Amino acid sequence: MHNFRQLQIWKEGMAIAKTTYLQINNLPASEKFGLISQISRCAVSVPSNIAEGSSRPSNKEFSHFISIALGSLFELETQLQLSIDLDFINQRDIEKLMLDIIQLQKKISTFKKTLI
Repeated sequence: MHNFRQLQIWKEGMAIAKTTYLQINNLPASEKFGLISQISRCAVSVPSNIAEGSSRPSNKEFSHFISIALGSLFELETQLQLSIDLDFINQRDIEKLMLDIIQLQKKISTFKKTLI
């Protein structure tokens, strides 16, 4: 069992979730039940699945939750890109967030390999 609070990937997932929440405040109110809902769920899913997986007794089970977190991170990137393409968010405003997401995708992929 891992202590998720000590995992760098969890800490970075939390930071991305927080930044994402601050950014989606700029989306149109008409997207409350569309992109805003999807983006917020994905953002929260990343650190949540890392935390939940860390409680599992085997690395195989933990790896499954890490895979879910990674999938959520790719979903988040896609939905933010769509928000840019629809001119809901300015690309410059979330450039650092997008880079952080890509970096965390790499870190989670690397971490997952240590569980096998």
